[in-house]
Amino acid sequence: MNKSSKVDRCVTSFLSSFRQREEMRIMERIILSFLFLFLVSFTAQAYSFRSWFIVSDTLPVRNDSLKLGKGSLLSATDSMALATNSLIQMMDSLAKEAAKPAIVDSNLLQCYVVDSQTGDSIPYANAVYRNLKLGVSSDADGHFSIARKPGEQLTVTAVGYKPRRIKITSDTPNMLHVTLISDSRQLQGVVVKAKRRHKYSRKDNPAVELMRRVIAAKKQTHLENHDYYQYDKYQKVTMAINNLTPDELEGSMFKKAPWLFEQVEVCPYNKKLILPISVDETLTQHLYRKSPRDEKDIVLGQSTKGISKLIQTGEALNTIVKDLFKDINLYDDQIDLLQKRFPSPIGSTAISFYHFYIDDTVYVNQNQCIRLQFMPANQQDFGFRGELYVLNDSSLHVKKCDMQLPANTGVNFVDAMKFEQEFTKLDNGDWALTTDNMIAELKLTDLLQRAIVIRTTGMTNYSFNPIDTKLFKGKAKITYDVNAKMRDNDFWAAHRTTQLTKSEAGMDSFIKRMAKTKHFKWVMFASKALIENFIETGSEKTPSKIDLGPVNTFVSKNFVDGIRLRASARTTAKFNPHWFFEGYYAYGTKSHRSYYDAKVTYSFNKPDYQPIEFPVRTISVESSRDVESPSDKYLKHNKDNIFMTFRPVKVEQMYFYDRQKISFMWETSYGLATSLELRTESNQPTGKLVYEKMDGTLVDKLRMTEVILGFNFRPGQTYVNSKQKRMEVNLDAPEFKLTHTMGVKHFLGGNFNSNLTEVSVYKRFWLGSWGHFDTRVQGGAQWNKVPFQFLITPPVNTSYFEHQGTFNLMQSLEFLNDRYAQFNLAWDLEGKIFNRVPLIKKLKWREYVSFKGMWGHLTDKNNPYLLQNINDLDLYKFPEGTRIMTHDPYLEFVVGVHNIFKCLEVDYVRRLTYTHAPGISKSGIRFGFNLVF
Repeated sequence: MNKSSKVDRCVTSFLSSFRQREEMRIMERIILSFLFLFLVSFTAQAYSFRSWFIVSDTLPVRNDSLKLGKGSLLSATDSMALATNSLIQMMDSLAKEAAKPAIVDSNLLQCYVVDSQTGDSIPYANAVYRNLKLGVSSDADGHFSIARKPGEQLTVTAVGYKPRRIKITSDTPNMLHVTLISDSRQLQGVVVKAKRRHKYSRKDNPAVELMRRVIAAKKQTHLENHDYYQYDKYQKVTMAINNLTPDELEGSMFKKAPWLFEQVEVCPYNKKLILPISVDETLTQHLYRKSPRDEKDIVLGQSTKGISKLIQTGEALNTIVKDLFKDINLYDDQIDLLQKRFPSPIGSTAISFYHFYIDDTVYVNQNQCIRLQFMPANQQDFGFRGELYVLNDSSLHVKKCDMQLPANTGVNFVDAMKFEQEFTKLDNGDWALTTDNMIAELKLTDLLQRAIVIRTTGMTNYSFNPIDTKLFKGKAKITYDVNAKMRDNDFWAAHRTTQLTKSEAGMDSFIKRMAKTKHFKWVMFASKALIENFIETGSEKTPSKIDLGPVNTFVSKNFVDGIRLRASARTTAKFNPHWFFEGYYAYGTKSHRSYYDAKVTYSFNKPDYQPIEFPVRTISVESSRDVESPSDKYLKHNKDNIFMTFRPVKVEQMYFYDRQKISFMWETSYGLATSLELRTESNQPTGKLVYEKMDGTLVDKLRMTEVILGFNFRPGQTYVNSKQKRMEVNLDAPEFKLTHTMGVKHFLGGNFNSNLTEVSVYKRFWLGSWGHFDTRVQGGAQWNKVPFQFLITPPVNTSYFEHQGTFNLMQSLEFLNDRYAQFNLAWDLEGKIFNRVPLIKKLKWREYVSFKGMWGHLTDKNNPYLLQNINDLDLYKFPEGTRIMTHDPYLEFVVGVHNIFKCLEVDYVRRLTYTHAPGISKSGIRFGFNLVF
């Protein structure tokens, strides 16, 4: 009987002893882990990977290195040792044996390098036939393979150990354990040097000089030097519950869920027991053309399995996880990861940001390389530490890179995160990336500490032949093959660069069995209501055709209505793939008024769930009757959100409206949105808002008809869809927006002519380790003589939460203009300063600074305070408290501390101008809640 079948029998015996266990707690555990990933993605105890490195000169001793070796990340096989009666011993045995590759060639020696005293493996030892100039380097587990050369002497060396010389003969066993003896004198010498470590210097530093040459050689090794190139990229992203312990497996958690044991497996990357809950596979063809320059990704296949399929927004979670843990390009100056920018160890700023140390000359897959170690100059900065393997030839190309986030970096929720990249020499002599893998162990709290994300990526089929120009047709950077989401098992089997594990392959069966458990329905019901803010009316067999919600609008409060009750619902694509219906009924307990909204939308596309999915191509008709304030249009969320019950200012100037509109929206796949809307409505002032003409006549109601044309261009922007709204995956894409609103008199009862033009631009700038800088600039003009209802009201923020692009301390209707220019500058330093302050740096706080302002002007024709307009019947008196801006701009300054308890933001807001008016606040405190890495 072979070793693998013995292990299978042992594992089967072990699992069968835990039958008939309780399933409710594991159900909660799975949902909580999924919820953790969702919360961190939407707003955005780790295993101790110990490897001890001692190098000479100024290289410090490292005790927290997270190593990625050939045997630990990609080459783990299914072979395992016999388990003992103890589960811990079984796990240790499985972990050790999992890294051993099967012997398939008798002419190949499989060698393991271990410490003679402790028996621990020695990572990255060197083995060489000196006479033949043939050598290799062991991986992180001390394993290497080398050809059998009878009659030759194999020399094995490692830093801190005495060399070992082995005479190779035909009788030398295929499995060779090489024990090395510690060189106490060498260790002692190094320790002394470490204690007296010289200050790091970039001047006359061989490592720095080498890295300067490596950075300078980047342009010579880019694939973009070719006229064309293409390759296939297979990527697998697995989410799992991490680090299941023996006590948990033996406890009540698994008592009535024996099928869970079949899903538990040993993770080959961290040697822990994990429970995979979701796996996503994507096959993409990447195309590049030099002239005219263009790049395109064609998604040939996409498959999602697991718990994310049970929640409608699970597709969004997978999209965001891929954006957070996206592929990294070592040859970029900045590495985009976790929606942050990390300086690359071979980027243009690497010399100033990192410390480099030459370690040794080693062999990686028969290629002689110079191994360098690197780490951030400041350990709290967002950077990496790890090893670079640079080819020891004129190309100076990187052969391999193993790196990690330092344990004390300022990144949230990441206990351990490590990467492996490996480059391969192609047939034409170019070096290309063929392996890009990542593992991230995440922790939110002690309760939600078990999430793990594993991304494995393989690039194959590189080609430099001319590419058909038809494939570059269209401006969309990502396109989908028509059969991308309908690929069968044979397709995936032919294209996978890494195979699915047993648990990943059985994901569909696992989810079906989980769905049949007693309490699953109610756990999922509560989770969906919390995550998606909607309540589904369907069942497991019948998808929801009508959703109730948003849940957070069922109860709210405002000045006119007092307590406000609302019931709302909408249909889904399961009801009809093109026609969508939504609406609500609301009642004000103080005003005793009833309100409603009814909307019918036709989608030219066939969305998966809602017509808001990108690209939006819809036409809709809507009728509504409700109450609002002039500042409500600037809210970032629904005006009936229960959290708007609490506001820092009184919002007492409101109006009832009766509105009907027809809207058309058409988005292109490359980010240009065109909108056209015809709207007619009547307004009736209420609360403390009064409509009064210049002659003192009170106006009970006015009617307006408007045509609105808008263009919004966001090149490269990607979106995810929640049930409530569409959200940007990140804010890196620029935005250019132009709108024109024309009021038409005597059409559908309109009382006024008006023309309002507005333009805005948004752009984010990344500053390396200094965080990012967001800029917003906008301006507009009302060209006609109009009453104040058509003038420009500044964007006032009436909530307790700081929002870019709005003013926190300005009163509603405090200023009215017909010309304006506005700016908002926001700088998130991401802990650059706090990370250098003793004690405070342990808190991982982050600095935030914002400066915003507005210049406004009111032309004489629209100024009711001028004598020349005192009898003008086209104008209305301004509301009480409204003023006209002078030549001075309105300015606000915001300074904040973010990432308090990894989620809380506290901002101090200071009003800098127009501070002498009665009833205004010169300063205030605003808050935010944001889960980001």
